[in-house]
Amino acid sequence: MKTVRLILGDQLNLKHSWFSSTNENVVYLMAEMQQETSYVKHHIQKVVAFFVAMRNFAAELEEKGHTVAYFKINDEANPQELSKLIKQVLTKENATSFEYQLPDEYRLDKQLKEITEELTIETKSVDTEHFYTSRYELRDFFEGKKQLIMESFYRMMRKKHNVLMSNKNPEGGKWNFDHSNRKKWSGEPEIPHERGFRKDVSELVATLKKLKIETFGEIEETNFNWPTSRADALSVLNHFCKSLLIHFGDYQDALHTNEKYLFHSRLSFAMNSKMLSPKEVIDKVVDYYYEHKNEIDISQVEGFIRQILGWREYMRGIYWKEMPKYKTLNKLDNHNKLPNFYWTGKTKMNCLKHAIGQSLEDAYAHHIQRLMVVGNFSLLAQLNPDEVDNWYLGVYIDAIEWVEITNTRGMSQFADGGIVATKPYVSSANYINKMGNYCKECEYSHTKKIGNNACPFNSLYWNFLDDKKDYFKGNQRMAMMLNLLEKKDADELAELKERAQKIIQNPDDF
Repeated sequence: MKTVRLILGDQLNLKHSWFSSTNENVVYLMAEMQQETSYVKHHIQKVVAFFVAMRNFAAELEEKGHTVAYFKINDEANPQELSKLIKQVLTKENATSFEYQLPDEYRLDKQLKEITEELTIETKSVDTEHFYTSRYELRDFFEGKKQLIMESFYRMMRKKHNVLMSNKNPEGGKWNFDHSNRKKWSGEPEIPHERGFRKDVSELVATLKKLKIETFGEIEETNFNWPTSRADALSVLNHFCKSLLIHFGDYQDALHTNEKYLFHSRLSFAMNSKMLSPKEVIDKVVDYYYEHKNEIDISQVEGFIRQILGWREYMRGIYWKEMPKYKTLNKLDNHNKLPNFYWTGKTKMNCLKHAIGQSLEDAYAHHIQRLMVVGNFSLLAQLNPDEVDNWYLGVYIDAIEWVEITNTRGMSQFADGGIVATKPYVSSANYINKMGNYCKECEYSHTKKIGNNACPFNSLYWNFLDDKKDYFKGNQRMAMMLNLLEKKDADELAELKERAQKIIQNPDDF
């Protein structure tokens, strides 16, 4: 009476109750499939990271005495499609039941429901035991309310899970220290080197090339720098607490040409693949803070906790509340094509050259690079959110649809019309200059709006406001900017719009 249990590539949770004891009648099924490499074009480091992490996870299960049926990407017996794979293994094992952990992607959730409906044996789905919230907890929390507000959700989560609370009050006397998290880094304090790795993945890269798996981006085949096991992930977490947490909050929004990671944790891949749970990350960080309160300010810790307990859980909740319609939303009616420099990093705009270049080199950029540099340009240039979504989903090592699409289509591109954000996150060059040194060595002047050396962000910004003014006329948070637009000299606005159109029509020339 055998049971086959499916484990997906982002379900690498060794702490799951499935693994609390061994059972010779249970077979764990894992597979590297071309189905999962081709639904969008992925960065080579993303494909490699997931496959290596999956192999390490399978090996750990086997070391603990579990039986694993593992299919590598080049195994001849690998059918490369989930439905065929499951039926093949069920038949081989003569299984009488099939179980799976609930996927976090709507695409796979739908596919597994369809597969189980076709099976004639007993089937069962269980929770991944990863998130603080259930799939529909956010939906239920906001039922009957006119607007989704992350801050109210975040406060509920802090109270419910007793995180950074002191006698039913928020630690430090405030719920949110966001205003303390916006410092510009100018060389001090010194940034410790990231907890890096030097893994040799050349054999896997060669296999992917031989199979003609289509990817993009760069990879150092003998110096792969990402955590791909639970031990690796715990090492990165420890390094963050001991070396980076002390300044994380201050500089979490900072931009700098010489620093890719600043004080960021680089834990997102470990968490989104479920090698680490959000609870153990938060517990570790909070415990470290209480042990070192004389050294670490509450603003450093709260900023980090808000991203995980607040924003991460919030985005997942919105995903399950709004899918599948969410994936089709394009409320601002944007349809322009993605510029070629998104795939090459070759542009004269220094901020985009660094943010996109880093993304292509490392499959990584921090949230302000993603939101206020690449995302900002994408929205101002009125790019098609489908193309923007696919690029973000493919390029970043931590990108899984439940977290990518809500951040990209929602917060970054405002294609959802305000479900996630109350206003679009757009800015002129002033914000980018304020947060870092990208503008200092740029060919364009961040202070100029018109002329050949004027920063493209400036004309694009005013053009966007003018193009979309009818859509935003009832939005209170846009009232000040629309009022400034209305007061703008007509000739100046015409010049701004003319330059913006040149940029939009030929973005790779800029």
